[in-house]
Amino acid sequence: MVKPFVPQLVYIEPRALEYPLGVKLKNKFQDMGVEIRETTSHNQVRNLPGDNDFQKYRTAKSTLVVGVRKTLKFDTSKPSAEYAIPFATGCMGHCHYCYLQTTMGSKPYIRTYVNTDEIFDAAEQYMQERAPEETRFEASCTSDIVGIDHLTHTLKHAIEYFGRSKHGQLRFVTKFAHVDHLLDADHQGRTRFRFSINDDYVIKYFEPGTSRLKDRIEAAVKVAEAGYPLGFIVAPIYLHDGWQTGYPEMLEHLEAALPEHAKKNLTFELIQHRFTKPAKRVIEKNYPMSKLELDESKRKYKWGRYGIGKYVYQNEEQEEIKDVIGSTIYKMFPQSRIEYFT
Repeated sequence: MVKPFVPQLVYIEPRALEYPLGVKLKNKFQDMGVEIRETTSHNQVRNLPGDNDFQKYRTAKSTLVVGVRKTLKFDTSKPSAEYAIPFATGCMGHCHYCYLQTTMGSKPYIRTYVNTDEIFDAAEQYMQERAPEETRFEASCTSDIVGIDHLTHTLKHAIEYFGRSKHGQLRFVTKFAHVDHLLDADHQGRTRFRFSINDDYVIKYFEPGTSRLKDRIEAAVKVAEAGYPLGFIVAPIYLHDGWQTGYPEMLEHLEAALPEHAKKNLTFELIQHRFTKPAKRVIEKNYPMSKLELDESKRKYKWGRYGIGKYVYQNEEQEEIKDVIGSTIYKMFPQSRIEYFT
């Protein structure tokens, strides 16, 4: 089982120590014997140890930066929620295909933000603007927040904050099984706890540093028993030799493990593997030995937002994905809903 994340190096913004959580985290890491350095800004961490880009990238992935989130204007988040809520940025996982590789560029270190009350106040304004409609907030657009929450408990506080709210709902997704501290949170059914799952081939070859499928499913069972609404993101759906049996087997394991009550209000989100030209360059630099298939000639080009197009699977391959995975979901989880396929 993958051990809970412990940073090898911590940077702290001076302003972070004006907040109780910043002080608490500094004391915690001092007690743990982790090296602590100061940085003027969580966006300006320089001089990471390492002789070359390859080593510096790996150092960054084990570095935690404690900072203050200055921008409290939330991005719109679709298709899973109305807004992205920014508690953290970055991830300690080494998923070869991850889009954070290009969005984070030269800053692959992990950041956690300590001004949580200010973030909640901003969320409250967004909720009031849309009331009485429900407003959904996605907490994992730029991070796998569960991966660091055993250290910060920011997510736990957010779950309880939204549990008290009238018109807010929280959502997040994780590849980590370290959920025990979240099981007693007073969520009031207002947080959907989702797990990213994949077949054994994809997890083995492309998701190093994350929890295995068996551990994710065991964690999902615990979360279901704690009464959370549950969901699964099957992503990225990657066409490899044997995928037509690998994905149904994954769903069979899930169906056998989940308690019956959890199958009644279950959501699935299906995302095919895609990549951009900039992402391909970064992936080949960071993971030069990866088996990930990134051949543009085998793909269909799809125009994206902001003028950057993506390479997705051909139409007939997409139809086969829907047929194989979609039909298996409907057969095994007839009361669930597939929220989208993209």
